[in-house]
Amino acid sequence: MYLGSWLSRLCKSLSRPIGKTTQPIWSSLSRSLALSSQRIPEFSSFVARTNTCGELRSSHLGQEVTLCGWIQYRRQNTFLVLRDCHGLVQIIIPQDESAASVKKILCEAPVESVVKVSGTVISRPPGQENPKMPTGEIEIKVKTAELLNACKKLPFEIKDFVKKTEALRLQYRYLDLRSFQMQYNLRLRSQMVMKMREYLCNLHGFVDVETPTLFKRTPGGAKEFLVPSREPGKFYSLPQSPQQFKQLLMVGGLDRYFQVARCYRDEGSRPDRQPEFTQIDIEMSFVDQTGIQRLIEGLLQYSWPDDKDPVAIPFPSMTFAEALATYGTDKPDIRFGMKIVDISDVFRNTEIRFLRDVLAKPQGAIKAICVPEGAKYLRRQDVEYIREFAAHHYSQEVLPIFLNAKKNWSSPFAKFLMEGERLELTRLMGIREEDMVLIIAGEHEKACSLLGKLRLQCADLLEMRGVVLRDPALFSFLWVVDFPLFLTKEECPTELESAHHPFTAPHPSDIHLLHTEPEKVRGQHYDLVLNGNEVGGGSVRIHDAQLQRYILATLLKEDVKLLSHLLQALDYGAPPHGGIALGLDRLLCLITGAPSIRDVIAFPKSYRGHDLMSNAPDSVPLEELKPYHIQVSWPTDSGEETSSATPSKNLSS
Repeated sequence: MYLGSWLSRLCKSLSRPIGKTTQPIWSSLSRSLALSSQRIPEFSSFVARTNTCGELRSSHLGQEVTLCGWIQYRRQNTFLVLRDCHGLVQIIIPQDESAASVKKILCEAPVESVVKVSGTVISRPPGQENPKMPTGEIEIKVKTAELLNACKKLPFEIKDFVKKTEALRLQYRYLDLRSFQMQYNLRLRSQMVMKMREYLCNLHGFVDVETPTLFKRTPGGAKEFLVPSREPGKFYSLPQSPQQFKQLLMVGGLDRYFQVARCYRDEGSRPDRQPEFTQIDIEMSFVDQTGIQRLIEGLLQYSWPDDKDPVAIPFPSMTFAEALATYGTDKPDIRFGMKIVDISDVFRNTEIRFLRDVLAKPQGAIKAICVPEGAKYLRRQDVEYIREFAAHHYSQEVLPIFLNAKKNWSSPFAKFLMEGERLELTRLMGIREEDMVLIIAGEHEKACSLLGKLRLQCADLLEMRGVVLRDPALFSFLWVVDFPLFLTKEECPTELESAHHPFTAPHPSDIHLLHTEPEKVRGQHYDLVLNGNEVGGGSVRIHDAQLQRYILATLLKEDVKLLSHLLQALDYGAPPHGGIALGLDRLLCLITGAPSIRDVIAFPKSYRGHDLMSNAPDSVPLEELKPYHIQVSWPTDSGEETSSATPSKNLSS
């Protein structure tokens, strides 16, 4: 009985969710192994085993089997649990003298050692079955055992429920990969990519084309990694995306391209970004925005994991202006309410002077959100944090109003409100007992952006207090469209930069504004948002060389020589085309509920962009730098730089 109860606790521990994952790992993993409904994968073909540790059932009773795996646990030298990537199985250690050599191997091998065992599948004794374990009705009576590799002392236990720092996990990534959660994440990733390939290539005629990794520096966008060449002063660049190549493939008549593309940005890592990442990169000829959107909806529906609720299509759509005005962001989380409401009309005739002054300005507005039961759940320090955040990051004053259980209004600002203003505010915002209202008066875009941040902060605070607002099992996709084609540069407001990238085509209705008011032009750019995170972005492209040259040279002040190859190609009969790129890492992170994209990448970089396992990036001997005609300049305490070598022709790197 004790034996069965221990295994039950073990399986329960292995089934605990990691991060936001709500599905038990055991059930999710077993479902993810079925790559096709028509064909059962041969997991034991070409190898020295007959079965995996997770597949044996009562139907295998009496069979002679050979298993290979890692020793998960051993107790009292009477049994051990053997693990492979498919599950766990209980092994009975023989106690009779004739099997002394087998017992010695299995009893002395350290935990996480790799062993090979052969024996007979038998039933567990009555009462010792474990219904929570897929192999819980049987065990293996071992006849022979072989120690394939002994394990040294581990830096941490290979169990999902054992807390480990991320730095330690990344340092010993090859051990972290043995965990069931990482096994599930990477196998789910493989399964989804395979289904995406099947959908695009087999069902819709796309061509999988690899594009170069070594390219040239291009204008705009994120910082690029430079790669030195042996030609003095000349460098390759690692592409941020295959954008130009995919367009050139359309000029080349490929018609439909896709690629599981590696992309690079010389930027620091964040929970949802790292220096190297993967996109599902797609481009089509003779297509419009609607065609791209329908393709992606079908792609996600087709490749969606079986252990998640199915994806409903079509996805809802929202304009950029609507998203900003309603949610304060271009990537809104639509799983919960707390929408931004314009309450300017409530205060058109107010006696509160500073509100009148705000409304007298051209872009002046008064905005608010209603936090349901905020007066009940949010504490005084929470409200102070919100006000300090607004003052520090936006230089804005937040005016909180509370409605208590007796329907009394409280806060320093509430006493200045007239009765009519209170009634209209209650009607317009649907305020109920114990709700809290946050009011901001200021410029429209700035007020909306701040309330968008406060909306998410309040949701976090409410969920910390036990209020359920965002169902982690719910996946709410949203298209955001009609972005501005250009934005003004923060460092130079008189100059423009691309909101998406410089190859995005202007909206047909706004082309006449390009020469007079380019800042008002909308682009044919669309983003795909999932639960408040951007997981994809694309656009219909400019296929006219003259228009592309005008936008690059005249509006964006870019050096067109860097893109002469693309401009020339557009002059040779380029078809209308458009495309999109899905961020595979970010998408998988959201689907699995992982706290970081590093949990869905086999060998990720750290927060600082380092590989903690191999210590990359690493220094290079001076002799190896000489063929590239570069030298390293080391900073000194005085702030000046000193060179470590002086080749005849060099560039500082």
